[in-house]
Amino acid sequence: MMVLDGCFILELFRKVSQLVPFQQDDPIVAMAWVLPFFYRDFLRIENQIPFFVLESLFRLTRGDDEKETNASLPSLAFAFFNNTMHRTKQDLARFKDLEAKHLLDLVRSSLLPESELHARSVTNPGKKKVPSNIIHSISKLRRAGIKIRELKDAESFIVVRFRHGAIEMPSITVDDFMSSFLQNCVAYEQCHVACSKHFTTYATLLDCLMNTYKDVEYLCDQNIIENYFGTEAEVAGFVNSLGRDVAFDMAECYLNDLFKDVNEYYKSSWHVEWASFKYTYFSSPWSFVSALAAFVLLILSIVQTIFTIFQAYQR
Repeated sequence: MMVLDGCFILELFRKVSQLVPFQQDDPIVAMAWVLPFFYRDFLRIENQIPFFVLESLFRLTRGDDEKETNASLPSLAFAFFNNTMHRTKQDLARFKDLEAKHLLDLVRSSLLPESELHARSVTNPGKKKVPSNIIHSISKLRRAGIKIRELKDAESFIVVRFRHGAIEMPSITVDDFMSSFLQNCVAYEQCHVACSKHFTTYATLLDCLMNTYKDVEYLCDQNIIENYFGTEAEVAGFVNSLGRDVAFDMAECYLNDLFKDVNEYYKSSWHVEWASFKYTYFSSPWSFVSALAAFVLLILSIVQTIFTIFQAYQR
């Protein structure tokens, strides 16, 4: 059964990459709507076929065509999944010879920041623990003056930075495929102690930022989230379940500096007080008008008091 499934996957990869033409009576042609289901199912952790098995089948079934001779299995896999992930050809070309344990590990590994690839297997299972030094939701962070803005041209959507009081992170499309992919990446990382915990850490970050539907609404307004999943409340519920009961070493995770810097900024009394003042009195035009009117009344009261004292002194 594993060999049969592997042959089906390879044949589909070849057809989608146009190395082999689709036949007119091919069921895939008549039911093109099933392809999105394959994108998800091929990356489910329970459906994984060892990559060395796929590689062996790929070599045995390779044709004599020049295009197929020059093609690698990773490049065909990325071309297939790119119909839903929409990454640039230049980005994918870097991973045409990437080694992996299976398809899920292949796609996941290609999304790790390049500076982190060497650290894929350095996690110490003895230090694995539930994170405690996490950050607040975006609603609370905003009250402390912390902004969030879109990070463009990042090498991966899991690259997140904190600079000059702002969290910078790439936009992520939350849909059926991405929700399934994130769930399976987290499950894979939690099941394999020798695997780095990048997606577990990223899921924890999303869980921290989005507590309620209002947090999701704000992140959508800031172009951080593209929601094709459901209502804002459903997105918040999914993200909260994604980061629930996961374990990793906070001190070794790739976002350790970000968590630390955000918490230090949040705890700064000057930032919090100034941001709270702006949020209370300048978050909307009406609150600004009310604050301005109160300020004018205060000035008039002071002027009136001064004139009253001056007149009493003259008498």
